[in-house]
Parts: sequence; C-alpha cells; structure tokens
Amino acid sequence: METGEFLALCVTLGILFIGLPWLIFHYITKWKTAATLTSGDEKLLDDLHDLARRLDDRLCSIERIMTAENPNWRQQCLPESSRLLGTDRSLDEDLGRIRTNAPTSREYR
Repeated sequence: METGEFLALCVTLGILFIGLPWLIFHYITKWKTAATLTSGDEKLLDDLHDLARRLDDRLCSIERIMTAENPNWRQQCLPESSRLLGTDRSLDEDLGRIRTNAPTSREYR
C-alpha cells in the first residue's frame, strides 16, 4: 500500500467514524435545546394566560350588566342570518361549557 492510499484511507475512516457522528450528535443537541421553553417563555405564557382570564372575567361582567339592562341585547347584536337560524342559544351554551371546563393556570404545568 502506498503512502497516498494510506493517507486517503485514514482520512476516509476519520470522516466516517469521527466526523459524521460528531456532526449528527451536534445537530441533535441543537434541535433538542431549540425545542424547549425557557423560563422567560414560561413566564410570558403565564402572564398571557392571566391576562386572558382577566379579560374573560371582564367580558362576563359586561355581559351580566348588559343582560340586566336589556335581556334581548344579544338578539339585537346578531346579524339577521343568525337571528333566523337561532344560533344565539347554542353560542351561549358553548360559552358556558367552555367557562366551566376551563383549566386554571396551574393545570398547564
């Protein structure tokens, strides 16, 4: 075996058994670290969940006030096609079901 062939064989084996696995494991590590949430991301999600919950509470308060002042306000706000189909009642039922099944902020962890 000549020196040139031996050198080519060493380079090929080095690339095959050292370089290629290193490259694969390097990118696997990068993908795993990129897919996780940081503590800042978790705090942001908690803050957004709290904000959404407060906005939902405010919306419920506004709906109660509007219903106390005018029980038919929903019918007046719906487009004509929705009034004809009677979808207002199913929307109220869906909203009530969502509110009763809504998880607390601690259930996400």
